[in-house]
Amino acid sequence: MLDVTRLRVLDAVARHGSVTAAARELDYSQSSVSHHLGRLEAETGAQLLQRVGRGIKLTQAGQLLADRAAEIIGRIDAADAELSAHVGLTAGRVRLAGFASAIGSLVVPAAAALAREHPGLEIGSMDTHPPDALELLRTGRVEVAIVFRYDDAEEEAPGIRLHHLLDDPMYVLAKRRTRGLASLSRATWVAGCPACRGHLLALCDRAGFVPRIGYESDDVALIQALVAAGLCVGVLPGLALRAHHADGVVATKLPVLPRRVYAATYGEPPDPPAVTALLTALGYAAAAA
Repeated sequence: MLDVTRLRVLDAVARHGSVTAAARELDYSQSSVSHHLGRLEAETGAQLLQRVGRGIKLTQAGQLLADRAAEIIGRIDAADAELSAHVGLTAGRVRLAGFASAIGSLVVPAAAALAREHPGLEIGSMDTHPPDALELLRTGRVEVAIVFRYDDAEEEAPGIRLHHLLDDPMYVLAKRRTRGLASLSRATWVAGCPACRGHLLALCDRAGFVPRIGYESDDVALIQALVAAGLCVGVLPGLALRAHHADGVVATKLPVLPRRVYAATYGEPPDPPAVTALLTALGYAAAAA
């Protein structure tokens, strides 16, 4: 049977690509990390690491086991958090991953409300794109992921459950009020992440033109600084504007389908009490937004 401690060591080495960094994270000595890796190779009968110059890299077998180790460790940590939560909302932890504007507009007020109502409940969050947030959820590194969808026809991975939070309207940003996207067909545009860029291309296609993209950024403040300077125009959802709206930028609401924002959980219902409490708090925050 594989030893969980050794799987944690392999996972840390895989993420950092270094025995030294893995030892630092785990608070082990380098010799202890090397010992655990050696024992893991003996247990599996496979070479997991190979020397490359002064460093190391995972073999194909090592990468396969490291991927599984990340899932196993994530599930163990999730089970530990759920067990703590079942003891009651006086203790426990919920880890969340989501995109920046949702964390600022929804997660922060939700976490603040939970801190007042259940001071023993720990809420942790990290800022990341929806595909990465869903991967963290699938592998058990978080219990909740905040994601958005432009197309409801998109299929979710098995085990992923979506809880609708709000519909987020879209706005076109320019130096002055516009008469719709078609009036900006000759403008220079700023585009962001692949999902947002794809949505922008689809919107412009419906308006009858292909946008000339001159700038690329996911930073809401930078996007609006570019627009305020008259260098480009762009499209942002309402949550992003709620988080930051710069002077000199006119936001005109678009008559298009909104971006749908969801809280995602993994596995069969019911959710653990701590996760349910967070989902409820997120729902209240979404209603207020």
